[in-house]
Amino acid sequence: MLERSHLADNALQALHDEDYDVPFNTQSLNHDGLVFMGGRSVTGLDGDWTFCVDLLDTGLRQKWFAMLPEAPEDRAEPWDYDPYMGETVPVPSNWAMLKEKWYFFEGSAWYTRPLDLDDVDETKRQFLRFGAAAYDCKIFLNGEFIGNHYGASTPFCVELTGKLKNGRNWIMACVNNTRTRDRVPMRNTDWFNYGGLYREASYFETPKSLIRDFFLYLVPDGTYSSLRAEVTVDGARSGSAIVSIPELGVDAEIVLDTEGRGTADISARPDLWSPETPVLYDVSVSCGEDGITDRVGFRQIERRGTEILLNGVPLFLRGISVHEDDAVLGKVTSEADLRRRFEHASELGCNYLRLAHYPHHERAAEIADELGFLLWEEIPVYWAIDFENPATYRDADNQLKELIKRDRNRASVIIWSVGNENPDTDARLTFMKGLAETCKALDPSRLTSAACLVNHAQNRIEDRLAAHIDIIGLNEYFGWYEENFEDLAAIGENSNPDRPVVISETGADGVIGEKGPERGLFSEAYMAEVYVRQIATLRALGYIKGMSPWILYDFRVERRQNIFQNGYNHKGLIAADKKTKKKAFHILADYYREIAARDVEARKAS
Repeated sequence: MLERSHLADNALQALHDEDYDVPFNTQSLNHDGLVFMGGRSVTGLDGDWTFCVDLLDTGLRQKWFAMLPEAPEDRAEPWDYDPYMGETVPVPSNWAMLKEKWYFFEGSAWYTRPLDLDDVDETKRQFLRFGAAAYDCKIFLNGEFIGNHYGASTPFCVELTGKLKNGRNWIMACVNNTRTRDRVPMRNTDWFNYGGLYREASYFETPKSLIRDFFLYLVPDGTYSSLRAEVTVDGARSGSAIVSIPELGVDAEIVLDTEGRGTADISARPDLWSPETPVLYDVSVSCGEDGITDRVGFRQIERRGTEILLNGVPLFLRGISVHEDDAVLGKVTSEADLRRRFEHASELGCNYLRLAHYPHHERAAEIADELGFLLWEEIPVYWAIDFENPATYRDADNQLKELIKRDRNRASVIIWSVGNENPDTDARLTFMKGLAETCKALDPSRLTSAACLVNHAQNRIEDRLAAHIDIIGLNEYFGWYEENFEDLAAIGENSNPDRPVVISETGADGVIGEKGPERGLFSEAYMAEVYVRQIATLRALGYIKGMSPWILYDFRVERRQNIFQNGYNHKGLIAADKKTKKKAFHILADYYREIAARDVEARKAS
């Protein structure tokens, strides 16, 4: 702890040192530190945390994290903030949704709470896990800096082994959501910049030797008869792990190398997972004193020419794009909200959702596994990323690895997307090609994609990245930002793509209620007409293998400020109340029923 005799000197230094944050910017809490969580017992840390916004980063400058927890009457020096008493906020939450004065706040905020432990078990390892913190999160324990994490939407673990004491421990998190040019995403985005600890926080213990990572998938060789298991054990220098799948009669040993890693192919013929039959198997892994569990489905997703195939059968992705946004809770996600999302997708006739433009809550993929929805997941390499900056690539690569490690056992996830609407430069090609290679290195069982570029002067897909991904994502807004629907048909004719194309975005704003116009732009009627014309055009384009219109719900965003938008993007098929369906919802649902019926007949014929 900071001694009182040093407070004055520290205060003077805090006024003049503009490199105050350098010691706290290690980015040491990254994908390598993630711990596989399936089946682990955790102590939830959600609830009230002491809180303070800190626009000027006074807390890092003055070292608030090192203050002693003393009563005010016992202090000998003045202070600007007391981390241990005062205002509280709930975790998880976004500060923008808690008070009007915090609505547009971007900067640092401090969270503090006690962790009381009766008897710290020195034979075990201790960790914190945060589901997400937007965007830079610095963690302190009992006045000591532990590390920091970059990325607003991916989980991270913090090891506390050897640093805890019996009795009361103090956890502090300094969370900063300032948009900067070198972050992913950078300053200019098209969704609201929420800040805070907005997903669940927890504490857990493991044995000294722990199963850090586990990946199980169907070998994509077309035989559907072999599973591949990959295990990483932290703390083991030899030995083996046992993978068990009782329903398949699997009880396989995986020999570990000197780094605690092991891979084995396991002969098995599981029932295949699909939207029609979302079969999941109980899986357990044990190694020494540690054990984890998971529920895993097995399927094969592939592309052949311009076709997407699931378990060898051609697939059309009947989808919708979704943002993680709520009129009341902001970016905080609940089980009920997630299940409502899938219920609405089911009413639309969807078999697929694009989770845009960042990793969504991990429960989304777990529920999709259970209910039988296919998912496109992505990281926010969005618009004008600083592609020439190695630090920016490091950030993007780490977020991608955290997402893949979190969700690669989810059968529902079939696409990793590495970017959205980025300019085709040499630096961008190198950057995103590297991310696509990361996907294949960590996960050979899924397809890659990105929302690619169109040369509107030539009416063709013209993006060098397309050669390095499996599926070309095409964001097009004919009838809204672009006028001529004939140009949409011409794009396919002029491009002659050699791989599947998915319309990853399309749509129009439709404002309903008293604030909405009766006709013209931003009217519900105009939005409906755009959908009618889109469907008529897309129906004839054989190279299109799916679509995920923009978007399921209206969502909050700072940049949309005309008299109809009022801080919202109104392209949702359902209003921001998540109840009121627009006319376009029913138009799209009718189209998807038509496609589903066509696909059923095609399968019968084959």
